[in-house]
Amino acid sequence: MKIYTKKGDTGTTQLIGGTRIPKNSLRIESYGTIDELNSYIGLIRDQNINQKYTNQLIETQDRLFTLGSLLAVDTKKSKRQLPQIHKEDITNLENWIDEMQTELEPMTNFILPGGHTTVSYTHIARSICRRSERIINELNSTEIIPQIILPYINRLSDYLFVLSRKLSKDLKIKEELWKPRM
Repeated sequence: MKIYTKKGDTGTTQLIGGTRIPKNSLRIESYGTIDELNSYIGLIRDQNINQKYTNQLIETQDRLFTLGSLLAVDTKKSKRQLPQIHKEDITNLENWIDEMQTELEPMTNFILPGGHTTVSYTHIARSICRRSERIINELNSTEIIPQIILPYINRLSDYLFVLSRKLSKDLKIKEELWKPRM
């Protein structure tokens, strides 16, 4: 497979199915942000963390590639069979969240992101996930997308938040509570 085709040199790219659209379209922005999120999750995975979380993040990266392909397809033109996001994928995230929360203190304040590089990477991934959710929600208002995408992304941002808290605990980092100045 040749990496450069020169077809995108004029500012367009091709969806699965052959349709060419501008690279600055909302659809491209949606799956481009998923790609950015996937890269940050890879950065978290590269840290010295519990293998269980590494495995969860690898599974999440697989799901994000699937989600990106669902956003990159022109459903009117493509006959290609694509992998899908399933309700079990959301259930997995919820189960992982629930398991981590059994070891965490209940939240009483907002938490300031930071304290350790690994925790900070996780917060960055969470904020990219939230941005992707906003972009996909906007795309959903004008184009048909699989309805399971938004719940999955919403739950993933929750997972990343709880993971940041769990990593803080595992790394013995004190969470800095936000105490607003009045």
